[in-house]
Amino acid sequence: MSIDIETMQPEKPSKSAKAEKPQELAKPVKLPKAPKPEKAPKAPKPDRKVSGTHLWLVLIKAYHSLLGFTEHTLRSSGLGESEFRILEALLHKGALPVNTIGARVFLTPGSISVAIDRLLKRGLVTRTLGPTDRRIRLVDLTPKGRALIERVFAAHAAQVDELSQILSPKERRQAARILKALGKAAARHPD
Repeated sequence: MSIDIETMQPEKPSKSAKAEKPQELAKPVKLPKAPKPEKAPKAPKPDRKVSGTHLWLVLIKAYHSLLGFTEHTLRSSGLGESEFRILEALLHKGALPVNTIGARVFLTPGSISVAIDRLLKRGLVTRTLGPTDRRIRLVDLTPKGRALIERVFAAHAAQVDELSQILSPKERRQAARILKALGKAAARHPD
């Protein structure tokens, strides 16, 4: 059937058209949808004021994204995040009293005791009495614990270094300086 363009009415079929078989319409072909392009993060306008609350939200979101980014390295090692932090502190600082590890790795006294007990059971750390004050319990890496944390920390460091390549060396220095200043100011602020 055709349409008369001038009147927008169907044309009347001619006698010869009646004898012809109607043509089948071609089935529409579905084309695959093109993937949506990734949106680049919006850069703040130069004159736009960024509130302290907005900055805090950006920091919190970035922190959680970074934790998720590095999570699979820890998962494959069998270490939890708190265990990783304890072993990393012992790797870089040497033997430490139990009561000072918690503050270094942001764990409560109860949480640090439970985490160290788990590491002791796995043979990754030792807990001994202090040489001069027997009230102090020192925690140190075993050879097995040292081998594990050296391997896991190397993978973790490579992963984070690769991610940080999105920033120039100058931007990394600026970010570190700014975050330290913010952290120190927050630590000095009275409750």
